[in-house]
Amino acid sequence: MPSSSSTFVAGLTSAALAAVGFLTFQASASAPADLAGPQRGGAPTKAAKAPRDKAHPTALPAGSGVGERVVYSLDDDRVWLVGPDAEVRRTFEVAPGSVDPRPGSYAVTSRSGAVTGSDGTPVEHVVRFTTVNDVTIGFSAALDGELPEPDPTVRTGGIRETVADGAALWDFATIGRAVVVIP
Repeated sequence: MPSSSSTFVAGLTSAALAAVGFLTFQASASAPADLAGPQRGGAPTKAAKAPRDKAHPTALPAGSGVGERVVYSLDDDRVWLVGPDAEVRRTFEVAPGSVDPRPGSYAVTSRSGAVTGSDGTPVEHVVRFTTVNDVTIGFSAALDGELPEPDPTVRTGGIRETVADGAALWDFATIGRAVVVIP
């Protein structure tokens, strides 16, 4: 039989995760309409683009949040893993799915070690953070190592990364970790 302190800690953890999920939902539901980003191939977004350092294109864009977080740039198809000291621990290119998340702040909601992607490709290190029109959005690494171009005829939310980058993101992006999507 579990000790009462274990039960108490488990209860607090569950309550904290529920609160983070609720607050994330509230924040996304109350976001101004001008922050809504299009699906790939849609109309241009009205959201302001975060300033980029043209001399250092892999540098973390200004205005991409604070604290430990995953930053995903829709325009650059790039991810940054940012530590608590605002230091970039890793950055890498990704291949987006055909459905993009809207720019904004999210939290990692679920993870799976290995599954079959919505495009039928075996993937690992799946880290999910939102849903857009019934399409789940998250990062994953294809076991074949491919970074495919999105097929506009198939609605997918898988943001693909290499196996090595997927392992790094998996270790970093635990449940509740902030994910900031920028234009």
